Amino acid sequence: MNVSRSDQAAPTATHDGGPGLRGRIGSLGPVGLVLAGGISVQFGGALAVSVMPRVGAVGIVALRLVFAALVLLVVCRPKVRGHSRADWGTVVAFGVAMAGMNGLFYQSVARIPMGPAVTLEVLGPLALSVLASRRAVNLVWAGLALCGVFLLGGGGGFDGLDPVGVAYALGAGAMWAMYILFSARTGRRFPQADGLALAMVVAAVLFLPLGIAASGSRLVQPGTLALGAAVAVLSSVLPYTLELLALRRLPAHTFAVLMSLEPAIASVAGFLVLSQALSAVEAVAISLVIAASMGAVRTQVGRRRVRAGADPVAAAVAPTPADPARAAAAGAEPVGRPSEK
Repeated sequence: MNVSRSDQAAPTATHDGGPGLRGRIGSLGPVGLVLAGGISVQFGGALAVSVMPRVGAVGIVALRLVFAALVLLVVCRPKVRGHSRADWGTVVAFGVAMAGMNGLFYQSVARIPMGPAVTLEVLGPLALSVLASRRAVNLVWAGLALCGVFLLGGGGGFDGLDPVGVAYALGAGAMWAMYILFSARTGRRFPQADGLALAMVVAAVLFLPLGIAASGSRLVQPGTLALGAAVAVLSSVLPYTLELLALRRLPAHTFAVLMSLEPAIASVAGFLVLSQALSAVEAVAISLVIAASMGAVRTQVGRRRVRAGADPVAAAVAPTPADPARAAAAGAEPVGRPSEK
């Protein structure tokens, strides 16, 4: 799921392929663009899992982050001068959270199916959303999510899932929550997507030595490099672009509700690409977590509208439900979220 994004206008894209390409992409409609972005992310993740036998989980994370950093540096051309020590501290913390989120998630999907992994990861942003809202109704959504987790664990013991994979997924969720907080701070300190590009470089620098140590020369085999670039495009570059276009015409809360479907999309991607079938109980469990995510989003929207009527100034700075994880990439300022990535 996901919660975040300010209503700040997204930056105008420049080299976007011209009116013809822009028109064809825009013809999908904003909802279609968001769904296409979600499909791209999850199928990129499924492709990454299929590449893991070549270079391992650490290797594929290193490749993805390096290629994504290179693309963002070329596209965003962030300024590296004129920033304070506090600015750099924030962007480094953002990069560390990004590296941890990706590293733990891919360690998880190396051990458990993608659908359950994404569902467990979503609990981090969902918990952040519930705690940030401080409304009693959110306890209902938290309880619904816990019921889903209980079912996902086969009745509470997680006998059907590798406990190490479960721990990695929960850790990824915690890092996702940290990612949201630091992405918001970075968005306030850096213009457009400059902070995201610099944080991606930090994450790539942190992971590249680990990838080299774990995979060695296998990282630079032509086929592996091509697959790593494909994962970076599918999981980062393409979804960020599609969501940027969608957010120009789509309310943030609608975007967040659509992002709540990512565990389901991940399950489909895992089935089609990796032949990872879900049991009926697991499907119900994932549905419960999705419903909890959507409910938390709708509650935040209602709270924000009430505040807008009472205090327009307070409403202007209130958290806006949406997907903070990719909000910074789209150039908007993320504020919080109950999505890889």
